[in-house]
Amino acid sequence: MKNIWVPLSGQVAQQRKVETIANNVANANTVGFKKDQLVFKEHLTALTNNGVEDIHIPRKEFSPADFYHTQGAENAMVAVDGSYTIHEQGQFIPTSNPLDVALKGDGFLEVLTPTGVRFTRKGNLSLNRESELVTDQGFKVLSALEVAPIALREPASINTFPKPEDRILKLPTNSKITVSLDGEVLTKDGSVGKISLVEFADKQALRKEGNSLYITPDEKNIIRTDIKTTVNQGFLEGSNVNAIEEMSELIKAHRHFESIQKAINAYDSISGKAANEIGKF
Repeated sequence: MKNIWVPLSGQVAQQRKVETIANNVANANTVGFKKDQLVFKEHLTALTNNGVEDIHIPRKEFSPADFYHTQGAENAMVAVDGSYTIHEQGQFIPTSNPLDVALKGDGFLEVLTPTGVRFTRKGNLSLNRESELVTDQGFKVLSALEVAPIALREPASINTFPKPEDRILKLPTNSKITVSLDGEVLTKDGSVGKISLVEFADKQALRKEGNSLYITPDEKNIIRTDIKTTVNQGFLEGSNVNAIEEMSELIKAHRHFESIQKAINAYDSISGKAANEIGKF
């Protein structure tokens, strides 16, 4: 009954799909959330090792089975090849809050967390007791690095950059705040800093860490110059999850899961009958 592992592998893969879709639905109203999607693959050991042969029609009285050389495909295994994040733009939600910002483009805000620098598109910001600009989780927003583009390409110069703790953006209290499209923070007295916006050479290299935070495994993946992303004050970027589509996919995944369960039950029934019949002999 080794064939029972075939539908079981499909059921495990479907369970992962259900969990992913459920997480998307749960974050349909989360600011700046980007939905995830799974990639499945089918593993055919026989086809991988031997290749596919043409159908051979025998020169004799033949049966329909002679036309279907499965090459071991009946033992195909389903597996989750991985997941990826869909970074489509979310809709803008007007809030009229001067500290709310929505990003249009591929960029991210650079923030300082207890575990280091992370990146987010969650723009519902505020001021803490030290007048530092922080996210709704209390993570401190960093100011942009003012360095020449050539310095970013020199590995030796990276160590000379200011520490993240020295780039925390502080704003004056009791003063009207204006944020320009490039992230410049202005008051009636002029510029008080610039929000750090970064883009990435490969967005799929980013990894989620929860709380709408991302981390990049390689510093070279970060782009700090010629940023095309704009900052829109008084707006928030909504989730790019379409709740109706995700619920439809969730229903289909549940039905697929149930159909595979019926196949497993059928295998189990066959196994039980075979054991009982053999015992009679």
